Amino acid sequence: MAMNRIASRSRQRGLSFFGLVFVGVIAVAVFAIGGQSVPIFLEYNAAKKAIEKAKVESSVAGVRAAFDRAAAIDDISSIKGSDLEVTKRGDKVVVSFKYAREIPLAGPAYLVYRFEAQTK
Repeated sequence: MAMNRIASRSRQRGLSFFGLVFVGVIAVAVFAIGGQSVPIFLEYNAAKKAIEKAKVESSVAGVRAAFDRAAAIDDISSIKGSDLEVTKRGDKVVVSFKYAREIPLAGPAYLVYRFEAQTK
């Protein structure tokens, strides 16, 4: 009978309490960072679409104003029309931007996203 109990215990598999706590902490960290990262990437995609729409304007001021209008509609706050770099290549207007966003993690640690985009 005692041999039977020892054999059944050795066959048990599963997660220990400390393993469960470790997995829980990792899951919470992933969801916390992911929850803050998703809006940042959505804003970046909206900014890319806004510069594509704004490049049809013929003047630098027109491109920046068109971007600011799109930014107000799409809630883009990380970059403004004045931050855009507007150049001409041949007869095409090229609009580009660069910016960074930070997510505070713990103490002095930050997760930094650096974004840049350019129209074709």
